[in-house]
Amino acid sequence: MSGVMKRMGLIFRAKANKALDRAEDPRETLDYSYQKQLELLQKVRRGVADVATSRKRLELQLTELQKKSATYEDQGRKALALGREDLAREALSRRAALQQQVADLETQHTQLQGEEEKLTLASQRLQAKVDAFRTKKETIKATYTAAQAQTQIGEAFSGISEEMGDVGMAIQRAEDKTEQLRARAGALDELLASGALDDPSGLAKDDIQAELDRLSGGSDVELELQRMKAELAGGSSQQAIEGGKGGQNSQAQPQDTPRLDKQ
Repeated sequence: MSGVMKRMGLIFRAKANKALDRAEDPRETLDYSYQKQLELLQKVRRGVADVATSRKRLELQLTELQKKSATYEDQGRKALALGREDLAREALSRRAALQQQVADLETQHTQLQGEEEKLTLASQRLQAKVDAFRTKKETIKATYTAAQAQTQIGEAFSGISEEMGDVGMAIQRAEDKTEQLRARAGALDELLASGALDDPSGLAKDDIQAELDRLSGGSDVELELQRMKAELAGGSSQQAIEGGKGGQNSQAQPQDTPRLDKQ
């Protein structure tokens, strides 16, 4: 059973792969890949914007802390000038605490600035890659479309495309049906002429009338033949009579000549 299930799974995957291969359009796949790259580029840009926003926030905090630190320093000097060493010590203690915060924020600011630079560089590289992919995509799509059109034209001329194959089959069926109808019409005409079928319209002749027409047609031919023979025979007799008269005249001419000599 394990071997049978593995074989069924292999057959199913092979069939599914073949079906997907037929359904896949490379142009749609390229457009989808380009869309995913644009989405990734948009995420990188949002990341750059977020890092830049955090960096800017740290810079504002640093500015505020530095202002407070300067204020505490001024307060300490004024306290010392007034002889209040305790106030001066308190002001300097607060300033020292602020300086530690400033140092921490500056470290974070440096890190964020580095991350921002990396993301900016990655965004620029990804933008260049996306632009190059877009150009390549459009080139491949145009080439594929041209090849597909050329293939369809070739299949149409050769008659092996599905559409032209259907047209050819339709033409063949029409010709076959036409020949069948012509053969049927000829057979019906022969059957009606022979009297094997009755004509419901009453226009067809019965077998007796058909035979009489045939004999009448034959007699007409015979009469025409006899007439032509008579004409030919009459023409030959007329030529013979004219030829006889010409001979007698030719014989009479020599007899007259001696008569003139005797006188």
